[in-house]
Amino acid sequence: MPTKRELILDGAIELLGTRGLRALTHRAVDELADMPPGSASNYFRTRDALLTGIAERLEERDYADWQAVTRIAAPSTLPQFIDGLAALLAHAVTTDRTRTLARYALFLESQTAPGLQEVLLRGHTRLTEWIATMLRAVVPDAPSEVTPLVAKYIDGAALHQLTYPATYFDARPGVDRIVRALLA
Repeated sequence: MPTKRELILDGAIELLGTRGLRALTHRAVDELADMPPGSASNYFRTRDALLTGIAERLEERDYADWQAVTRIAAPSTLPQFIDGLAALLAHAVTTDRTRTLARYALFLESQTAPGLQEVLLRGHTRLTEWIATMLRAVVPDAPSEVTPLVAKYIDGAALHQLTYPATYFDARPGVDRIVRALLA
């Protein structure tokens, strides 16, 4: 069962992903999260604190998604790794479209909010290291530059699918091609 803090952050993510940064206020978060007035500001006194909380919650949910989407804790083969990344990418632009849009809104906002940028960078670094750990488990001699490039590909592919949605989107061929090309 989610805590009040998590409900507030999930409401903020929903608001940010559906209505954008301009709509993100403590009052609007309270309403969307079905919380009493003042709840969001009790947990997050400032807008910056709320944005930071959102970034941290997004990262938290990314790790949970791996197991939910792939149904495995860690891949044991390269095809499983590729399938897992493709499933996460497809999930990000379909089922979790709103959450992904919220993340991109934070990316843009971070350009004028150094504290937020630091939190996003820290989360991105941890996520990249986590992907690198999974890749090294299946390809022990994988060059260190592969993982950041794969992460950038996934971010770019998600952004393009959200911005210019293809009628049919199959994430696997692109992920497979980029991972195998970078490992070659």
